[in-house]
Amino acid sequence: MATSDLMSAPAMPPALSTLVADRLREMITRGVLAPGERLKEAELADSMAVSRGPVREAISILERDGLIESQRHRGARVITLTYDDIEEVYSLRLAIERLAMERCAARITAETLAAMDDVLARMRALADGDDDHVALDLEFHDLVYEAADHARLRRTWSLLRSQVSMFLNARLDRDQFRSSAWSEHAELRDVLAEGDPAAAAAAIERHIGWTLRRIRETRAANPDQLASGPLSGPGPKGKTGL
Repeated sequence: MATSDLMSAPAMPPALSTLVADRLREMITRGVLAPGERLKEAELADSMAVSRGPVREAISILERDGLIESQRHRGARVITLTYDDIEEVYSLRLAIERLAMERCAARITAETLAAMDDVLARMRALADGDDDHVALDLEFHDLVYEAADHARLRRTWSLLRSQVSMFLNARLDRDQFRSSAWSEHAELRDVLAEGDPAAAAAAIERHIGWTLRRIRETRAANPDQLASGPLSGPGPKGKTGL
């Protein structure tokens, strides 16, 4: 086939293993598959109406993403996050998001701001019982990384994103989220609109810094405790730090 034919050919659909991995990822991050739960290929294949091959490949994908661990003679299990794990994830997240915010502020466009406004509108419209809290939060931050225009930075975020989602779904206080998340993200949007990288970096320090400090305090007090429940105590001025 000529190169021109390849360029004009329709896009290939995602591999079945990728679709299975996406479904498993959502089940893990939302807590449907609990931390430490064993993943049985045959049962998962039957429940998804696929063969065991795509399930096996999907498990390998999620193992690379850090959501699944394989143990010799014991099979694959959903990871169990300790506060040590989460401290690593959040300290790295703060470092890369500081860079992402600086670059986003320097490159912000009307299109990016419009996309952020759309996320904020959907966030503000969330009703009691909605399950989209974490998804919208991370969608906003995805826009920041996309606008930062830094391929390696985006890849680093993609490696952390699922573990961040898993942790937030476990510890999120939804009442607190509804009361403050929209205003926090609107503040980030407005800082980015000003185009000041230093101000953007300071804003993300405030936004994520509280959660990182509470994780470190809890880890110091309970180093072996699993990070499976809400962090105690409200943030400054009700901040969620998500």
